[in-house]
Amino acid sequence: MRFPKSLQSKLKAKYGPWALVSGATSGIGLELATRLAEAGFNLLLNARSPQALAQTADRLKQVHRIEVQVHAADLSERAGVESLIAAASGLEIGLVIASAGFGTSGAFVHANLVEEINMLRLNCEGLMILSHHFAKVFAAKGRGGIILLGSLVGFQGTPYAAHYAATKAYVQSLGEALSVEMRPLGVDVLAAAPGPVSSGFESRANMKMNGTMLPAQIGVPILRALGKRQTVLPGMLTKVLVGALRTVPRWAKVRIMMAVMGGATKHQRG
Repeated sequence: MRFPKSLQSKLKAKYGPWALVSGATSGIGLELATRLAEAGFNLLLNARSPQALAQTADRLKQVHRIEVQVHAADLSERAGVESLIAAASGLEIGLVIASAGFGTSGAFVHANLVEEINMLRLNCEGLMILSHHFAKVFAAKGRGGIILLGSLVGFQGTPYAAHYAATKAYVQSLGEALSVEMRPLGVDVLAAAPGPVSSGFESRANMKMNGTMLPAQIGVPILRALGKRQTVLPGMLTKVLVGALRTVPRWAKVRIMMAVMGGATKHQRG
């Protein structure tokens, strides 16, 4: 998708010169990091794999002639989050994108409890700690931006992805409230709630999804919405799905999502 030079300049002027992106080596995180590099931001990139981070950093530096630092850490662990905050302390970061996260699927009663707890810590606790830290930093400066990656499934209960959807409901609620709280302090907060995206998420979540969007279709719409609204529904597919469900009672939305996720996880049940 085209990334207008005028938008690039506005983003860099308002939130530069550095941006932090977690979950930066794949999917939506990689797409947003690439777009920010295109706009001239220097980047602090986080993911778990040092090798993937190094490869991503080398490519972005060569193509966009920016400065890139990397920090490998697992944000489902408190020590990992704190180490990332420490790595950012010497940089003039004005934009944080909390993209790190993963999902699980299938019947909750059969879920692996250790994996579910790790997902909760990454999708919610790690994101909250980052948001709290940089909310304070940005408020003290009177400028900054925070983008929280939620999901369309966070707007209602979603059977066969019950706990994942619950973590994204947390992200959505937190983002909406912080957008209002932080605006008078000069800080923009955005909750991004895309529909199904082909990003490697579905393989880790053990799902088989059809008709997904590509990360390249939603990166620019997310960045364009920052500072303009509380929530963005990026991509045409997301808007179509939300529009189709808009007048449906909440109980019926849950049933519809059960049918959608039931089809995507049918192979798990034989």
